[in-house]
Amino acid sequence: MDFKGKTVLITGGASGIGYLCGKCFSEKGANIVLIDFNEEGLKIAEKEIGNVLTIKTDVRNFSEVKDSVEKAIRKFNSIDILINCAGGNSARIFNSPMEFCDRPIEHIDWGIDVNLKGVMYYCHEVLRNMRENKKGVIINLGSITGEDGDICGTDYSVAKSGIMYGLTKSLAQLGAKYGIRVCCVSPGPILTRPAMAYMKTLMGRAAETQELVDFIMYLASEKAAFITGVNYFFDGGRNVMPRG
Repeated sequence: MDFKGKTVLITGGASGIGYLCGKCFSEKGANIVLIDFNEEGLKIAEKEIGNVLTIKTDVRNFSEVKDSVEKAIRKFNSIDILINCAGGNSARIFNSPMEFCDRPIEHIDWGIDVNLKGVMYYCHEVLRNMRENKKGVIINLGSITGEDGDICGTDYSVAKSGIMYGLTKSLAQLGAKYGIRVCCVSPGPILTRPAMAYMKTLMGRAAETQELVDFIMYLASEKAAFITGVNYFFDGGRNVMPRG
């Protein structure tokens, strides 16, 4: 998989899956644009990833999203691949694991804004450049929670479900005539934090982050040129486990 000369814009790029995507795509020759609100993490990434542009951005803020895409295009002329990794379960992030109807509405708003609207904002802005260039790949990150539901982080489940199905399918239909492919990858437990090791899967383990990134890179490559409009569960069979 050769990405020489391609420009890859990655949201949530200062840590975890997004950071590793940036590192691995860079090693395959790509220009990298990392988007994150974590300025310290972006500074570290600048030192460790080659040919990278980092832009501190709040994905909830459309004007900041628009500005970051414009900066990326000015720097590298085009965006060939968009990977939407930014997100997080608000119940965990705000340590508010009570039932949905008891959670502060501000936490729920944050969850929808980051996990759904932020993804839509980046797709909205990047698609025009891809349409003009008659090519491009968008990879959205869903979650097994978008399939299973969540009585606490309901906003997370709703947002991820919307990305996995409504957004990915709609943009695939739009993009096909312009040579743009759109897919979604929905992870189960990935070892980005220790707690993931305790989630059950048919395979009896969680995935290493590198395994997920390798699959994302495959979908973004020419090897997957006939694939679009699909959501892939990357979950060790968790979505088909017997319930009860």
